[in-house]
Amino acid sequence: MPPSFVLQNKEKLEKLKSQADQFCQRLGKYRMPFAWTAIHLMNIVSSAGSLERDSTEVEISTGERKGSWSERRNSSIVGRRSLERTTSGDDACNLTSFRPATLTVTNFFKQEGDRLSDEDLYKFLADMRRPSSVLRRLRPITAQLKIDISPAPENPHYCLTPELLQVKLYPDSRVRPTREILEFPARDVYVPNTTYRNLLYVYPQSLNFANRQGSARNITVKVQFMYGEDPSNAMPVIFGKSSCSEFSKEAYTAVVYHNRSPDFHEEIKVKLPATLTDHHHLLFTFYHVSCQQKQNTPLETPVGYTWIPMLQNGRLKTGQFCLPVSLEKPPQAYSVLSPEVPLPGMKWVDNHKGVFNVEVVAVSSIHTQDPYLDKFFALVNALDEHMFPVRIGDMRIMENNLENELKSSISALNSSQLEPVVRFLHLLLDKLILLVVRPPVIAGQIVNLGQASFEAMSSIINRLHKNLEGNHDQHGRNSLLASYIYYVFRLPNTSPNSPSPGPGGLGGSVHYATMARSAVRPASLNLNRSRSLSNSNPDIPGTPTSPDDEVRSIIGSKAMDRSCNRMSSHTETSSFLQTLTGRLPTKKLFHEELALQWVVCSGSVRESALQQAWFFFELMVKSMVHHLYFNDKLNAARKSRFPERFMDDITALVSTIASDIVSRFQKDVEMVERLNTSLAFFLNDLLSVMDRGFVFSLIKNFYKQVSSKLYSLPIPSVLVSLRLDFLRIICSHEHYVTLNLPCSLLTPPASPSPSVSSATSQSSGFSTNVQDQKIANMFELSVPFRQQHYLAGLVLTELAVILDPEAEGLFGLHKKVINMVHNLLSSHDSDPRYSDPQIKARVAMLYLPLIGIIMETVPQLYDFTESHNQRGRPVCIATDDYESESGSMISQTVAMAIAGTSVPQLTRPGSFILTSTSGRQHTTFSAESSRSLLICLLWVLKNADETVLQKWFTDLSVLQLNRLLDLLYLCVSCFEYKGKKVFERMNSLTFKKSKDMRAKLEEAILGSIGARQEMVRRSRGQLGMYTVSSPSERSPSGSAFGSQENLRWRKDMTHWRQNTEKLDKSRAEIEHEALIDGNLATEANLIILDTLEIVVQTVSVTESKESILGGVLKVLLHSMACNQSAVYLQHCFATQRALVSKFPELLFEEETEQCADLCLRLLRHCSSSISTIRSHASASLYLLMRQNFEIGNNFARVKMQVTMSLSSLVGTSQNFNEEFLRRSLKTILTYAEEDLELRETTFPDQVQDLVFNLHMILSDTVKMKEHQEDPEMLIDLMYRIAKGYQTSPDLRLTWLQNMAGKHSERSNHAEAAQCLVHSAALVAEYLSMLEDRKYLPVGCVTFQNISSNVLEESAVSDDVVSPDEEGICSGKYFTESGLVGLLEQAAASFSMAGMYEAVNEVYKVLIPIHEANRDAKKLSTIHGKLQEAFSKIVHQDGKRMFGTYFRVGFYGTKFGDLDEQEFVYKEPAITKLAEISHRLEGFYGERFGEDVVEVIKDSNPVDKCKLDPNKAYIQITYVEPYFDTYEMKDRITYFDKNYNLRRFMYCTPFTLDGRAHGELHEQFKRKTILTTSHAFPYIKTRVNVTHKEEIILTPIEVAIEDMQKKTQELAFATHQDPADPKMLQMVLQGSVGTTVNQGPLEVAQVFLSEIPSDPKLFRHHNKLRLCFKDFTKRCEDALRKNKSLIGPDQKEYQRELERNYHRLKEALQPLINRKIPQLYKVVLPVTCHRDSFSRMSLRKMDL
Repeated sequence: MPPSFVLQNKEKLEKLKSQADQFCQRLGKYRMPFAWTAIHLMNIVSSAGSLERDSTEVEISTGERKGSWSERRNSSIVGRRSLERTTSGDDACNLTSFRPATLTVTNFFKQEGDRLSDEDLYKFLADMRRPSSVLRRLRPITAQLKIDISPAPENPHYCLTPELLQVKLYPDSRVRPTREILEFPARDVYVPNTTYRNLLYVYPQSLNFANRQGSARNITVKVQFMYGEDPSNAMPVIFGKSSCSEFSKEAYTAVVYHNRSPDFHEEIKVKLPATLTDHHHLLFTFYHVSCQQKQNTPLETPVGYTWIPMLQNGRLKTGQFCLPVSLEKPPQAYSVLSPEVPLPGMKWVDNHKGVFNVEVVAVSSIHTQDPYLDKFFALVNALDEHMFPVRIGDMRIMENNLENELKSSISALNSSQLEPVVRFLHLLLDKLILLVVRPPVIAGQIVNLGQASFEAMSSIINRLHKNLEGNHDQHGRNSLLASYIYYVFRLPNTSPNSPSPGPGGLGGSVHYATMARSAVRPASLNLNRSRSLSNSNPDIPGTPTSPDDEVRSIIGSKAMDRSCNRMSSHTETSSFLQTLTGRLPTKKLFHEELALQWVVCSGSVRESALQQAWFFFELMVKSMVHHLYFNDKLNAARKSRFPERFMDDITALVSTIASDIVSRFQKDVEMVERLNTSLAFFLNDLLSVMDRGFVFSLIKNFYKQVSSKLYSLPIPSVLVSLRLDFLRIICSHEHYVTLNLPCSLLTPPASPSPSVSSATSQSSGFSTNVQDQKIANMFELSVPFRQQHYLAGLVLTELAVILDPEAEGLFGLHKKVINMVHNLLSSHDSDPRYSDPQIKARVAMLYLPLIGIIMETVPQLYDFTESHNQRGRPVCIATDDYESESGSMISQTVAMAIAGTSVPQLTRPGSFILTSTSGRQHTTFSAESSRSLLICLLWVLKNADETVLQKWFTDLSVLQLNRLLDLLYLCVSCFEYKGKKVFERMNSLTFKKSKDMRAKLEEAILGSIGARQEMVRRSRGQLGMYTVSSPSERSPSGSAFGSQENLRWRKDMTHWRQNTEKLDKSRAEIEHEALIDGNLATEANLIILDTLEIVVQTVSVTESKESILGGVLKVLLHSMACNQSAVYLQHCFATQRALVSKFPELLFEEETEQCADLCLRLLRHCSSSISTIRSHASASLYLLMRQNFEIGNNFARVKMQVTMSLSSLVGTSQNFNEEFLRRSLKTILTYAEEDLELRETTFPDQVQDLVFNLHMILSDTVKMKEHQEDPEMLIDLMYRIAKGYQTSPDLRLTWLQNMAGKHSERSNHAEAAQCLVHSAALVAEYLSMLEDRKYLPVGCVTFQNISSNVLEESAVSDDVVSPDEEGICSGKYFTESGLVGLLEQAAASFSMAGMYEAVNEVYKVLIPIHEANRDAKKLSTIHGKLQEAFSKIVHQDGKRMFGTYFRVGFYGTKFGDLDEQEFVYKEPAITKLAEISHRLEGFYGERFGEDVVEVIKDSNPVDKCKLDPNKAYIQITYVEPYFDTYEMKDRITYFDKNYNLRRFMYCTPFTLDGRAHGELHEQFKRKTILTTSHAFPYIKTRVNVTHKEEIILTPIEVAIEDMQKKTQELAFATHQDPADPKMLQMVLQGSVGTTVNQGPLEVAQVFLSEIPSDPKLFRHHNKLRLCFKDFTKRCEDALRKNKSLIGPDQKEYQRELERNYHRLKEALQPLINRKIPQLYKVVLPVTCHRDSFSRMSLRKMDL
């Protein structure tokens, strides 16, 4: 307010202020509805604050939060009742991306007193969505409300529960707290009670005093919670509002002014006492509030009373009430009765009708609010307290009736609501278990409730399972039940004095004093789980930090203060019961009772128990472990731990469950999968606590049942898959290795975390029964092996059966069984207990038969070699050999495995025998499976004892050893280092649908794997969370193989897995992966090398060493060819040198192909950038030469191989470094010079020659690299290198083919064809030396018709190698089929080049060969192609284009070799001079600099002296093929005129005074004829000019040529068919048009006007005259022709042409008719040379 206003109205303001003070003092505790608004929450959630409606202004704010945090529930919008209607939006919420937001609300509406009900508000809300007149009637209020909304942190500090208790940590009580609001979820939330909570919410809703007499308009309701009738009995249990005291004794509703039927929106929150009596009730007092202060009128006048008793028949009363209201105070003892009861002498409003609506909601962990649960708990409690009779509802149950009631209440538990069952789950199960273990004594009789309890448990568990689908883990176990077993369940005490496993003991049992009615907060709230902040999103508690902690907690604090935890009142003292009944209760052991009940149950109970077998199994195991622990039996001998009876029950149970699995696996797939898994986990756990021989007999029982079923199945894969899962889980046992009795006196070091059973399982650890066993037994799945190593035997037998190619229908399980073995080995490898090499060797011994099994699978393994090596894997052994081999590794053991017996009487069952025909197809394993299998092989080879391996290798046949070498060869390819780039590429590609996916698909199609099972196979690692009983989970290495999915080995081994794991990897991860991959490659190759060494040692003493050593060498060479680390290569070279020096004849006599390979590999490593590798490689290469020399004083073989290797290395390798190779060659030379032993021989000289030759080849090839961009130069160099190899046909052939390839790349098909023809000629030349066959070409001569150049391939020089010398002409092309192949390729290339005539010539050579071989099919193809070729010649007549030729001269020192060289270039057809000029200028400009290169524009001879020495000059001239007159007789077609061209011509006009052009009489012309070294097309596109001659024409000769040309043009145009009038008119116009400059008339006038004085020119004069005569004749013909072609519109034009012609003819007439008399003398015999033409021309020869 403005100050002036304040001064003027000072008095008024003072008065107002004092009034306000009075009102506040008098009416301050009453409230009144003031205003309301609505906020659309979904908009805020969905946009995280981006929406701006007129009523909500949203700002994203990161600043301070302001405003008070009140817990007041604004139920005006979303009240408890309204929730049911507004749940549709629940699913739409997505709060994950919610950002903090500040809401500013500015629109408020006044609350009208008569429109406060929910219905009215809902109408308003509906109207807000569509603007209407209704809203205009609402009175707006100006106000501003700011609300900060931000996501709650995971664990907020200073947190208060809904009961206002502080949640730890709560370091400072002065900080503003965070209140946790209790939810009323719209849907049921299934979470067991784990904290004490006992709250009551009261919602007064509406009151109707319309029919009440008297004044009652400003009504408020006072609510109190009373424990008696006296007014002072109000309890301070009502939660206060913010900034009031924490608890108060009363709460008032808001007053609606002057309204007799007000609506209320209050929520009154009451903290219920733990123990309620019949006198506890809610009292409602209604007051009229007087606003004006009148005389004798109190502030509040009571106008009515009503109440709700809290207990009715011992049960909490909640729900909707419509209560009558009494006008006077209720009478004495009213609280026991309900106000609905018409009490005598009381006055009621509106005749005792219900006028007050109120709702009461309880949230309690004490009151079940479910009649069935109530009854059960009440009866059990009565047994506890021994209080009879029991009142339940309206019934009184006497002791004699108790038994029946108890049984019926147990069976009625099924009818109770699911939500309370879950809330009281822990208590319910505890009570049921208690009834089983300690049967109650009723009326002196022991009542056995075991069966009833078992049935109730199984039905409750199934209900949970069915209704809470989303709550299951990967094994289908309900997490509520799992956490019950893990954290809550414990054995009820069985003897009065034993220490109680109290709440602090077994992972914290969470039993609350929920039924024990004590008002104190129970001590058992020291929970072992984090509090869940939101009940509607409970997280199942995780595992304690590790299984070890859990063991410690079991062994740790056992006695705790249990003063107020009276749950175990069964056990407090047995003397108490004894005094009551006179006898002690019988003690039963829960696991024994459970097993018994399970075995004897039947029908639906058995079915439901089977459905959730895991629960009972885990309960049983936990019970067994507790029993052993609390009775100090853990150190007892295993055989005496459990009674015979119990073991029989277990046997019966396992047996019936196995038969269920076997009989039902096709019907209830999912159930059987779960059952199978549960059974396996159960047996796994039993191995830890029972006698292992007994457990093995159970496993055997299972196997027998499965095997007998397998016989009758057509497709066994599903059942075998189940058996695999079963075995996999059992083998995940912590002491798996020990259970297998590895053969040795060694005892392994103690388990790093001794489990309950470790101590006992180790004593019987490593047996020693193997010293006298034969070695073979250790490597085969023999009976002794399988008896000794029971589980390993089962695993390997499964592997053998499934991988056996004859096993029908098991293909889909390959991956699964391989992963099982792989994971087992991974876990051994990373287990610290087996890190000692000796112990590892013992572990590896368990897997020796694996080597044999994998050897059997060689033909089925994925072929890793294909990718980088065209030859594929070495086929030492044909597939048939694999099958035919008699000494097979796996004999009838396969059958025994299937039968599950250890007595080998069985033969293989019929279903597994494939009735296949001879050539059987092997199903190939996926790449990933093969890789895993090979890893397993390498692991065993690495860790097995060398001497054992050596002995076994000695026993193997050659065939089997070769097969082992095949495997090693495959391993080399499989583990080759791929490099970082591959990882990056795999990372960028998202090919999830890789081979991996394909394998999964196949498995899914074959039906071997359900989705669940896919999960099951992942691991058992997470299971430790629940099964306290499973000591197998307690070693830190997990050694349960499942947890190894991500161990080092696993990670190392799968570099195809990671593309499916996540797509975008960071740089560091890729680096890391590449590093691991590299380490793995080195490790794998070193293992392979070690194994090769063992093989060599083994076979060097046997007769069969040759074939084996060849195989060893193959593997060695293959490993050298792959990417290897320096570490490996050093060892590899050492092994290779040793091998060569021990067995030199191996390389130089048997394995000659390997010698070539070795040279190539060594040379490749000689050019390595790492010096150590270079030095090793050069040493190896030098020793190789030396070895070869020592054998025959000549190392021609190595010399030739090295030369060949170098050329192929240079030709193929991209990143080849010539500098390093030169260094290595120098090293080799030094070795030779300093080798004292051989100094006197020719060896050093020979080495020097070789090195010199290699240097030359290197230089040329390096130049090739330089000229990579210059195609002509590149081809020239290749040509030069090929020429250098004239003496070694193999290499020349290689280079010719390289050239052909380069030409094809650039679409020079004619040249490519020529290269191929040359190759064929070369082959033919050597073939004719080798074998004389009539139908084969005799050598190059045969190919002359195709190309005249081909004769250069003839082998006539002195240094020609004879083809029968070894290693020469050994390539695949030097055979008849090679020759045919080359010719066919040549024909194809000619065809692409459009040279169809040449195709014919090629086929002329081919046809005799095919005819001789009677190959009709090939002949028909050839003739088809010939027909095609000839028809194309016909169709394309006149439209064929072959090439354009240019003369190119290079001048300038910059060009190096090219300086002053002249070439004829062949360019594609229709290339313009400008194009080639631009190309060459651009190319050389880029190379030397644009300002340096200059193109000489004219075609005159270049004078070198006048050129700038610092520049590079190029002269380019268009040339045409040139033929002598006699040649024209043979060159008729267009093809003839463009094929086999060696001479070209170009003309240059000049005058004697130096100008290029002048008058007719002074115009001379120079014709230059070039001859090339080879005919075009050739194997290059540019050919050197070897010869040049010039012809100079005098002016008259020039004129003759011009006139002849014109005449020809006329003749052509006239006789063209079909006629072309335009062309004809054009030529005519040029011939007879008047305007033509230097036209025919002028020529005649210049040269024919007078007879020349020089008699030498007479003949020319005459010739020109005759030309003109011919010309006029042709003009006349042309005019005549034109006349016949034109239309009427051109008649005038025709007449004009004719007039011109006549004029021309008249002018020419005198000139033409004048003859030279001297020429027409009588002919005399002439002695001189007749050819005046050649004599008279000024001819200059330029040679």
